[in-house]
This record gives sequence, C-alpha cells and structure tokens, in this order.
Amino acid sequence: MGLSTPSPSGERTSRWRWLWILPRLAFILFVGGVALLLWTSDRADKEERRATLISDMLWLEQNLRFHLTRNEELLGRIDLAHTTNAAGFESFARTMFGFESGLRQLIWLDADGTVRLAHPITMDPSLVGDAGEAVPSRQSFLLARSLGKPVYGKAYPYFTNDWQFEVHVPVSREGRVVGVAVGVYRIRDLLGDSVPWWLAERYRISIVEDSGKVLGTRSKVESAVTDEGYQVGFDPPGWGLALHAVPYHAPRPVASILLSASLIVLAMVVLWSLWILRRHAVRRQAVEEQLRQEYAFRKAMEDSLDTGMRARNLDGEIIYVNPAFCRMVGWPAAELIGRRPPMPYWADDHLDETRAIHDRVLAGEGPGEGFELKFKRRNGEVIDVLIHEAPLIDAHGKHFGWMGSMVDITERKQASERARQQQDHLQSTARLVAMGEMASSIAHELNQPLAAISSYCTGAANMLRNDSPPAEVVPALDKAVEQAKRAGQVIRRIYSLARHSNDRFELISLGEHIDAALALMETDIRNRGIRINLDIQAQALIEGDPVLLEQALFNLFRNAVESMRDTAPDQRQISVALACADHYARLTIADQGCGIDASVADKLFDPLFTTKAEGMGMGLAICRSVVENHRGRLSFEANPEGGTMFHILLPLAAT
Repeated sequence: MGLSTPSPSGERTSRWRWLWILPRLAFILFVGGVALLLWTSDRADKEERRATLISDMLWLEQNLRFHLTRNEELLGRIDLAHTTNAAGFESFARTMFGFESGLRQLIWLDADGTVRLAHPITMDPSLVGDAGEAVPSRQSFLLARSLGKPVYGKAYPYFTNDWQFEVHVPVSREGRVVGVAVGVYRIRDLLGDSVPWWLAERYRISIVEDSGKVLGTRSKVESAVTDEGYQVGFDPPGWGLALHAVPYHAPRPVASILLSASLIVLAMVVLWSLWILRRHAVRRQAVEEQLRQEYAFRKAMEDSLDTGMRARNLDGEIIYVNPAFCRMVGWPAAELIGRRPPMPYWADDHLDETRAIHDRVLAGEGPGEGFELKFKRRNGEVIDVLIHEAPLIDAHGKHFGWMGSMVDITERKQASERARQQQDHLQSTARLVAMGEMASSIAHELNQPLAAISSYCTGAANMLRNDSPPAEVVPALDKAVEQAKRAGQVIRRIYSLARHSNDRFELISLGEHIDAALALMETDIRNRGIRINLDIQAQALIEGDPVLLEQALFNLFRNAVESMRDTAPDQRQISVALACADHYARLTIADQGCGIDASVADKLFDPLFTTKAEGMGMGLAICRSVVENHRGRLSFEANPEGGTMFHILLPLAAT
C-alpha cells in the first residue's frame, strides 16, 4: 500500500471548510428569526386583543353599572301620585321602560311589602322557575327597607331559558319609608339593551353564575369562539353573577397570511439557493482540483520534454516558452516572453531566411511538414533546429496564435555529415578494392593462358632450333594464338563483370561448357591419374556469359584437382552431377581431397584469402561473383566420402 501525502489544495479546503457552516448557521438564524417574528407578532396580537377585551369588558361593566344606578335613582324618585292609581303607575312604568333601561316590569310595594301596583301585572308564580320564591322577593324587600338603599335580589329563572333579577329601591318621604319600587330586569333584555352592537360583533357576552351556568347571552354573530375569555364581576346585582366575554374566532388577515407564506416561501427559496450554490461550489472545487492536477501533470510533462515549445500570437509576439526551449537557446523565459521579431536567438548569418519563414508562418503559409533553421544560443553557438508549427485555437474555436515545437538536430546533422563522409570514403575504398580485385582477377585469370602461350612458344622455338618442319611448328603457334585470344576475352569479360554488365549474356548449354572446362584440365587430370565421373541427366539451358561460366568451372575443377594432391591414387576421382528441378539447374562438383577446415569455412569466399602457398586468394571469390552475377548461388559442404562438394544453382532460361 502506497503512502499518500495531503496536497496543499486539500489542506486549504480543510482549512476553509468551516466557512460552509456560516450559510447554514445564517439560514438557521434567519428561519429562527422569522419564526420568532411571527410568534412575537401573533403574541402581540393576542395580547392586544386581550387588552382590548379587558378594556371593552370594563367599559361594559361601567356602562351597565351606569344604567343600573340611573334606574335606581329614577325608581327612587317615583312620585307617590303615580302609586295611587294604576294609570299613573303605568305611565311612570312606560317612561322607565322607554329609554332602554333594561327594565321589563315595575312593581310598587307598600311599606308592609304588599304589592299595590305592577306593570305589567303578570305575577303568576308558575312562570318562575324552581329557584324562585315569592315575586317580588320578600327577603330583598325587607333588606332594602331596613337598609334604606337599593338592594338587588338573586337571579331566578323565568320561563325556561330566561332569567331575571329584581332591584328593590326604598322610597322615603320625610324620613319614612312609604314604599318600595321594585324593578325587574330580564337578563337577556338587559344585555340586549345595554350591550352595543359593535361590542356584540366582537364578543359573545354572557352573564354567568359562580357555577358557570349561563343565565343570558348577547351574541350577534354565529361563529366559533376562542378559549381566551375574560370575566368580570357583575356588581351591584351581585349574588355571584359575573360578566363573561369570549371573543369570536376572527380569521387572520389575508395580508398577514400572505406575509407569513411569503416568508416561508422565501426561506425555502433561500434554502434551495444555498443547496444549489453548495452543489455548484462542490462541483467547481472538484473541477478546479482536477484542473490543478491536470495542469501539474502537463507541466511535469512539458518540463521533462526535450522538445522546445514556443507560442506566439498573431503579431509574432512570444507568449509562452517551455524550459526545454530556454535550455535550447540559453535565454530565460522572462527575457523571451513579450519579445517581437527579430528574436535574439536568430542566427546573424540567416536573418533574412529566418525572417522570411517567420512571415510565412504568421501568414498561415508555413511548410506543413516542418522546416529547418539555424538558431543562435546566447553564447553565440549556432545550432540546427527542426520546427513544426501548428495553429493555436482557443475554447471558442478562434485562432489566436501559433505553437512551434523545436528539436535540436545539430548532432543529427553532424552525424549525417560524418556518415556521408564515411560513405564517400567507403565508396572510394570500394572502388579501390574493386580495382584491386579486377587487377588481381585479371592477373589470376591471365596466368593460365599466358603460361600456355609461353609453353607453346617455347615448344615452337625448340622445334625451330631443331630444324623441325614447319608443319610441326605451326600447330603450336596456332595454339599460342588461340590462348592469346582467350586471354583477351578473359580481360574483356572480367571488365564487364566489374561493371555488372549483362550485355554478353546468351543462351548456352551448361553441359557443353562443363565438357569444355574439363578439356582445359585434361592434361593435369591425366597426369595425376584422376577419374572423372559424369552424371549429366538433363539438358540445362541457361542465359549467361559462356566465357565467365567456363572460367568459373575451370577454377572449381582446378581446385578439385589440386585438393587431391595427397590423396591415394586409387581414390582420386571427381564426380560431376547436373540435374534440373524447379526451374533451376543444380551442378555438383565433388572431390575426395583434403577438404576444408571448419575454421576457415566462413572466409573461404573472401577476396585475397587462400590456403595455398602459391595462391592469390581470388579464385573462389571470382567464382562466386560470376555465379551471383548470373542470379545464382555458390555453396559448399563436406563430402561424406571425404573431400568437398561445391554446388552451383543457376536459373534455367525461359523456353
């Protein structure tokens, strides 16, 4: 497992990662603030509504108190003249009922508590509920008369769902109670007369007992109520009665709902925006990290390149160079970037040529296959560079400059020059070797005919000294002439062979020239007692030079004869076999001589190499050249019966 080292970018990312907490914390605080604002607003509204409720109830309680007190005063001022007859009493009662006093019945009791007058006169006890006692209340009468001030009685039911109470107001004249005026309030009517409409639209107002039983309700709106009610004591009636008000459940204002919904929507939008922004930032960080790694990888590649890179804009100004280019020319990047032609690395002796190719490249007409130039290093050294220019295309496909890659080919050029010089030297040497080989070949091949000419001429001279008849001398001289002609042919053929000329090729029978070559060796073969075994199984017609082929066969026969110098006489034989197969003629010359040592086998065909003390080392080399010049092949192998077997493979002529 390899060790990994945290990258600087990764450390920076970890260091600033806490910044991502700020948006989350800000969003949480924002949502909390919005919720707190809504809660505070709702709380303030509730408190305001409760304060209004309390204020309204206190006002209502004071208003009722004002009405009751006023009625007490009016009842206490009843004129005794009104109590003497029913008509006057009824008139007074109607006056009391006329200004929404809440009174529904007026009763006049004398000082003994006896009912004298009543309006309306309904006094049926059956109409009073179970809690009722005598109407009007005897207890309240006695208490009011004894105290001398108004006394309110306990509420009691009237009919089924209606409750009422009495107020006993003692009437005094000259310090003596002459009667008691009893006002009967019906709670439902009292609330209907005393509670204004606007208050009834806000609250459901009830008068309740200590046990919570509702005695009367004033409600103008049929709607649900909230649980937040308010209760205040109903005094002076007393007897545990209380005013209870419950606000109606009022729908929240549309503006408030819209505002709350807007805040929630905005919070969700902010959250969604933060999520999108964070995802975008994470992707951007990943892409930036990938780009940094890619840039570092490419920078490492550029720094490790030996190829110089140079970028120019369309005006020819250098905008980028890599380290390899700086090393190549010797100028740092800071001194090259921003430079315009002529560049400091242009060779002084090639300014015009460099300027011309520079202008061609900027015009888009530079050589596509690259071009060579001479640059100058900062130390003055001139180098050869191979440049390839390519257009620079930005991300929008716009051509904005040229990028050149340069390779220092100075050593390559020098090596090529040295190779050329060596090739010239080798060619000169090859010519000299060829000339030497040709001279050696001529000397080697002329040796035999010249020796024959010398022998024939010597013999003819001896016969002339011995006065031999001309008829005996002429044949020797004819043979000398023939050998002289043969020497001339050998010289021309070897010259043609050196020039690789095929002008002398003709259709020849290989078997006939085998016989001719053996005929030339007839004297040596006979003198050495060598047997010749011929196995000519086919008529091999080939295209070639008869003289050279005959000369090559002569050399091979002569080598075979000379190799059996130390061979026992009864074993001296040369086997010659000729066969045709697969469009080739195969000739085998096998001797039973001394053979070829394996240590010299690889150099057997080399020019000037020989194993003979008197040899020139050109015979087999010439034979191989002649055979190969006829598109054939010369090879050898050891003879299983002793000696050596040479094989000649020549293509048959097309017939």
